[in-house]
Amino acid sequence: MSLVHAPLLLLWAWGSFWAFEFVEKENIFQKTSCPAFLMFDNAAYLADMSFELPCHCKPEEVSTVVWYYQEYIGSRHTRVLTDFDGRVVIDSGHIRVGSSMLARFSIQMFSLLVFRAQPEDSGLYLCGTRQGNYFYGYDVDIQSSQNMLATFIDQGQKPPKDEEHGTLHIFTTFWEWTHCDRCGVRGEQWRIGLCYLNKPGLSPRVRKTLPDVVSCGSQAVPRNLQDMAESHHPPELMIRSCMVPCKKKKIQVGLMAIYTFISKKNRKPWIPKVPIQFHQQRLGHGLIISCPGARPEHAVAWDKDNLRLYRTSFLKGVNWSMRVFIDHGNQLHIRFARLNDRGIYYCWREGEMVAGFRLAVTSWGPHHASLSDPDTQYALKAALIGYLLLTAVFILIHLFRCCCDLFFFCFYL
Repeated sequence: MSLVHAPLLLLWAWGSFWAFEFVEKENIFQKTSCPAFLMFDNAAYLADMSFELPCHCKPEEVSTVVWYYQEYIGSRHTRVLTDFDGRVVIDSGHIRVGSSMLARFSIQMFSLLVFRAQPEDSGLYLCGTRQGNYFYGYDVDIQSSQNMLATFIDQGQKPPKDEEHGTLHIFTTFWEWTHCDRCGVRGEQWRIGLCYLNKPGLSPRVRKTLPDVVSCGSQAVPRNLQDMAESHHPPELMIRSCMVPCKKKKIQVGLMAIYTFISKKNRKPWIPKVPIQFHQQRLGHGLIISCPGARPEHAVAWDKDNLRLYRTSFLKGVNWSMRVFIDHGNQLHIRFARLNDRGIYYCWREGEMVAGFRLAVTSWGPHHASLSDPDTQYALKAALIGYLLLTAVFILIHLFRCCCDLFFFCFYL
């Protein structure tokens, strides 16, 4: 390049530099003004789900937020959901059902994250300052999956119809269908339906997506209507079959070389399709297996060796006496392990096989039973039900004998 072209190149580079426009990241809090009168956004979730509540507005001078919880509108008891540093670091993988509320939340970038929410977590969540000034609020309704109704589309079943009680309209709002839980073979997909109602004259402090429409457990609904709606119209689950192809994966070069070397020796090796974890369980005791990285809203499936554990046959509640079942949180339950439960249990997540659990059942090993164990509770319930049945039969037999004696006594008189 000659010296004549050097100044031209410098001028071109200088012009190109100023051609770029430097734009600062948009600050949503400068555009979103807080309401003069505190309102609550209605939001409904199923039990065991995790969700995020963003603080949509706050004054610019506020650098950290504090989240508060109230059980109902007008409550004088307010719980603080922060350590007053504006955040709590929590690993969601360590969260278990039954953990206290203060151990199941985290604050990140002014948003409140709640892990594995339970029905008792329903209430009002408020974003504010340490001094107790509130900016934004949510009316959260956590609906229990205890009495969830399952509808199997392939069997010709249909969801229950809506209910009309005068001006009260109770119905189900369904979410989108999940991904197919398996690929390459017949799988299943489902969608969750939560209870909603329509009634004029609901509380104006709860912001609604549609006029006069809120979830059945909302704070805008009177308590007597909440109990009636939740008992008559529990959450629903629709399930149907699906079939999708698998995405092609590249085999690792090193693994393929080992496979080729051993194959030349006329010994075909067993190569696991996914990482396998070993677990040993005592005979007669229960086990709960969770799919790694899966959340309750994910499409999760389970296989035992080559047996597909479809929800049509293994969903919790299909048969009350089921020993092996899948709950509504996608966990696999094995009650009173038997020797034939041995094998590899494969877990699918969002249509892809991700993990395997090799289960060995043994008849030895120390185990100390306690009342908190699900197996102990199940055995106590079964014994109590059997005792009540025997007592009822005993009483009926004696009543029958008394009636017969009284009849013959009156007849001979």
